[in-house]
Formats: sequence, structure tokens, C-alpha cells
Amino acid sequence: YIRVFLLRVYQSEEQTMEWNVLFFLNSALLGVGLAMDAFSVSLANGLNEPHMGKSKSCGIAGVFAFFQALMPMTGWICVHTIVEYFHAFETFIPWIALILLAFIGGKMVVEGIRSRGEDVEKTKLGFGTLMVQGIATSIDALAVGVTFSIMPDVNIFLSILLIGSITFLFALAGVKIGNLFGDRFEKQTGILGGCILLAIGVKILLEGLGIIG
Repeated sequence: YIRVFLLRVYQSEEQTMEWNVLFFLNSALLGVGLAMDAFSVSLANGLNEPHMGKSKSCGIAGVFAFFQALMPMTGWICVHTIVEYFHAFETFIPWIALILLAFIGGKMVVEGIRSRGEDVEKTKLGFGTLMVQGIATSIDALAVGVTFSIMPDVNIFLSILLIGSITFLFALAGVKIGNLFGDRFEKQTGILGGCILLAIGVKILLEGLGIIG
């Protein structure tokens, strides 16, 4: 009996370990997928402001990480509270992201064209613009919270912690890469950064409409 009991305990622990590894891997891969938009926008920010300080770079990464973790949690809460209104709002999510990113990206392109060939100081990334970017790149992650709500035994807090941490690293890497190339091609970076934001907005819209996976 002792041998049978120990065998069952071992099998139970083995299954739990497999589940924990699978859960961690799935959350990490999900975090990478969600972080790609933040990486691209951070790249655009780095291009537009090549001489950005370390504290501001970390601040940008922190804002993207915060919103990328906040949105799945918000979606999870909405499913458990105002589910009917939330499902109606989901339709507008891709359009909101497109409008926000198109506004910021279009502004960057216009400023880049105006300052081309002139020694005009570029507009630095402000707090308000950063907040808009954080919301725009993470708002589609609201749907992730819906997925979490229907999955059994999901640790929502651990999931959003992993997603936020991965987003922070990707966003920080994006800023640094943008700084590197922005310093070399300073005249064209404003236009390029704006085009990146516009492209991300279109991508989010096409994904929301189911045109691309």
C-alpha cells in the first residue's frame, strides 16, 4: 500500500510539474507575441530620439510593460463583471488602436518631412504621447483576458507578471536598437518612425478584422 501511495504521489507531482512548465512556456510565448508591437513602437521612439537617456529608456519600457500587463487583467475582470458590454466594446478595439497610432505616426511623418534637410530639433517624446502609445499597442490584449477567464487553473497574476516582464525587456531592446540606428540616420528617422507606427496600427486592425492571423 505504501508503494502504491508513493507512486500516486509521484505521478501527481510529475503531472503538476508538467503543467507548471507548460503554463510558464505558454505564458512566455504569449508575452513575446504581445510584446512585438511594443518593441516596434519603442524602436520608432528610439529612432526619433537617438540621444535618449537611460532613465527615459527604462521609463518607456516600464510604461509599455504596465499597459501590456494591465489590459489582460482588465479583460479578465470585465468578463467576470460587465461581460455583455465588454463583448460589444471588443469590436471597436482594433479601430481605436489604428486611430491612436495613425495620429501619432502621421504627426511624426509630417514633422520629419518638414525638418528634412534642415537643422530643426525634433519633438521629444512627451508623457501624454507615451501614454497613448502604451494604450494603443496593448488595447488588443484585452481579448487575452477573455481567454484567461475560460481556461481552467490559470494563475492570472503570474501570467500578467510574465507578460509585463517580457514586454519591458523587448521595449527596452527596441529603444536601444532605435537609438543606435537613429544616431546614424538622424535625418530620415522621424519619417521612418512614423511609418512604423502607421504600419502597426494597420496590422492591429487587420488582425482584429480577421484578415491576417
